Amino acid sequence: MNERRARLSGWGRRPIMECPVSAPRDEAELLARIARGPAVARGAGRAYGDAALSATGVILTSRLDRMLEFDPETGLLTAEAGVLLADVIDAFLPRGWFPAVTPGTRFVTLGGMIAADVHGKNHHVAGSFGRHVAWLDLAGPDGVTRCAPDRNPELFAATIGGMGLTGVILRAAFRMIPAPTGWIRTRTVAAPDLEAAMEAFEADADAPYSVAWIDCLARGAALGRSLVMFGAHAAPDEIGARPRLPAPRRRLAVPFDAPGWLLGRRSIGAFNAAYHALGARRAGEGLQSWESYFYPLDALGGWNRIYGRRGLVQFQCALPPDGARAGLRALLELTARRGPGAFLAVLKKFGPQEGGLLSFPRPGWTLALDFPASAEALALMPLLHAAAIDHGGRFYLAKDACLTAREFAASEPRADAFRALRARIGADRLFRSAQSERLGL
Repeated sequence: MNERRARLSGWGRRPIMECPVSAPRDEAELLARIARGPAVARGAGRAYGDAALSATGVILTSRLDRMLEFDPETGLLTAEAGVLLADVIDAFLPRGWFPAVTPGTRFVTLGGMIAADVHGKNHHVAGSFGRHVAWLDLAGPDGVTRCAPDRNPELFAATIGGMGLTGVILRAAFRMIPAPTGWIRTRTVAAPDLEAAMEAFEADADAPYSVAWIDCLARGAALGRSLVMFGAHAAPDEIGARPRLPAPRRRLAVPFDAPGWLLGRRSIGAFNAAYHALGARRAGEGLQSWESYFYPLDALGGWNRIYGRRGLVQFQCALPPDGARAGLRALLELTARRGPGAFLAVLKKFGPQEGGLLSFPRPGWTLALDFPASAEALALMPLLHAAAIDHGGRFYLAKDACLTAREFAASEPRADAFRALRARIGADRLFRSAQSERLGL
């Protein structure tokens, strides 16, 4: 197995690191590479920051990309860790199946979804992705170990959301859900402020999918004005004369890095005001294709280039119910007053389901904000971190590029148990990322 050096980054395009890279073709090559010393697995490279970067080694899972077995009675799909979610959907949506949980892009790998314990628009009813994993095979210090809720449960729980720091996921079995068509029945509510948006979520708590776009630059009485979007898989008798599967969208690509002024405060403010007004006029019920509802940004290949050559940073926190309203107000007021403006600002409600030992979701609410990686945005991040910590928040490591070890320690009381497990199984010697070193994991 050849190893090469490559300059890599996450989806945020910062930091950029030169890393030794290997791409094992099978289990034997994977175990041989693990035995050579510290490294971290990397799937499709969609973690925003440095979670899949390491100066000591990066193990690509791109060659471990086979779907192995499917049980149509239970919806259980077994696949290798390098399989793309996009390929799963392409293969199984025509058969009437869809992932039980999906993040906001389908260009992620199965291993990455487990390592980050991704969540979607349905966490309030379905939990995060790890809840639907029946078992996984983990390559670690002692070879390959089968892990499940009832088999090596401690290691299973640490691997779900463990950011690749317990070993390299080799293969896994996860549950799909029935999807009779490729259409989503939608309903949009225009909320004039944050309180109204949160009330809309609460009023339709049983909706299978829910998410809100927030105008992060609105202030005063309009603070947190939103478009709250609900969805459900449409039945055949709800789509009229439409084909059962929508025609695939044409995918465009961003051909160059956008100039810095494109996503300045004025342009984002104008866009947000216009988008909210248009959404308010179009509020109501409708039908959307599965692509446009779940993956609007996937239609634009390389959309991260819109943020310019310096890249982007995302802030995402999860706040507990008792601190959420005050915490969200504090975060939005900081962003409106001090920030450059976020092109993407998303609010979701989390349900009571708990994930792995270090999983991000928790009962309450989550707010995500994307910023161009400008000096102004980087100066804002510690203020947002402090406000989230003050209100009992924790942070999404799959999106993080800016947390300090001190901020992480203040927000994550579970970290000591995770470190202790890593040391006990010898994973701390073999699995390391730039993020784990930055945060002291």
